[in-house]
Amino acid sequence: MLELEHGFRVVDVRARLDPNGDESARFGRDVGPERLERELHQAGVVRAVVAPGPRPDREGYLRVNNAVARLSVDRPFVPLARLNGPRDPSDRPAARLRNLTASRADHHTTPDDVEQYGYGDRFHGFTLDPARDGLPDEETLERLDSVERPALVRVGADFSLAAVEETLLRYSFPVVLERFGGFPFDRERMHAAVDLLDRHDDLYVETSFVRYRDVLERGLLEHPDRVLFGSGAPATHPNVSVMELLTLDVSEDLMRRAFEKNATRVFPALASSA
Repeated sequence: MLELEHGFRVVDVRARLDPNGDESARFGRDVGPERLERELHQAGVVRAVVAPGPRPDREGYLRVNNAVARLSVDRPFVPLARLNGPRDPSDRPAARLRNLTASRADHHTTPDDVEQYGYGDRFHGFTLDPARDGLPDEETLERLDSVERPALVRVGADFSLAAVEETLLRYSFPVVLERFGGFPFDRERMHAAVDLLDRHDDLYVETSFVRYRDVLERGLLEHPDRVLFGSGAPATHPNVSVMELLTLDVSEDLMRRAFEKNATRVFPALASSA
């Protein structure tokens, strides 16, 4: 694929890194560090936040988190630690009852895990997919709050914006909603996520898989400091994601904020040289 030439310094807040390497990849869904770095370079992306994809139930993320951190050394990658937990993330009444007695199993993230991830320079934040991995318990979230690192969070039908507001936005750590909070292609939920930015100063959205110009332009025009570029690589080539922003009817200054300035404020490690 041809390399893009756009004149922006682009940093990416959402890429997936497969620690098993390129030899295990199938259908472009999982790629190793060499291929991911090559595709990002083709799109003019100079640094990228990376995190592991989902693992089988009861396997946990300690090993794969450490593998992603190891593979990020001497590469333009900023690793996040993926967290899981015992709580049902939905806001249904039955889930609330189950969560009253939910307790951590051996494969769930503990407060001590969060502390180890959060201090030092191996990890620069966290990623959560509560609908897939469960929601960490309150003790673990309180420890996450104490280390003051950002969290990239997947939202959808099974972990709604209301649930995010009730569980995560009670804390002070920055929260970045993946895919404008509305994947797959839920325009109404994406607009609701933009509305939510009015109420929470430490809330952000990232742009991967958002194919609606009106949503992206509204986010940038109403909240120019809260929209962060995310490619969604390798599920989509980062060239595609960069072009989504380049073709918007917004100023060069707003593009520069989305491509770099906003992200480096939330993830300072993205500002350093590769």
